[in-house]
Amino acid sequence: MRKEREQSLPEARKKGLIVQQLADEVLVYDQQWHKAHCLNNTAALVWERCDGKTSVAKITEKLSKHAGSQVGEDVVMLAIAQLAKVRLLEESAGQWKAREGMSRREMMKRAGLAAAIALPVVTSIVAPNATQAATCLPTGSACTTSTQCCVPICNAGRCA
Repeated sequence: MRKEREQSLPEARKKGLIVQQLADEVLVYDQQWHKAHCLNNTAALVWERCDGKTSVAKITEKLSKHAGSQVGEDVVMLAIAQLAKVRLLEESAGQWKAREGMSRREMMKRAGLAAAIALPVVTSIVAPNATQAATCLPTGSACTTSTQCCVPICNAGRCA
């Protein structure tokens, strides 16, 4: 299984994405799936190095150099699995799954709290399309659920 992964190199998806680099994270809006993803520094560094030519071992080496300390291949594999799950890798990267039984929580236990800071995090939200965003109710309008309000709080039947 490991040899298969090394032969099939991860490649970041670039089409249909709007990417905004911030100080310690990267925001990626997927125009096809209408989802926004926030990649922490570690996940962003891995994603940027997924060029379809660089092996997991090389990505691990580069990440270790950037972090100034040894980073395990499991950290890179976790990042790749998370990126594949949210469709930020090319379709051919579908085989990138977290190692059997290796969750973020398990990795924190094994690596310790200090290493947990370097673990990759990909947070995603569904973004409304333009029509949905334009149909929210302004403050003070009658509402039945918070999702109807522009400011997402429906309190006592009114958008607050």
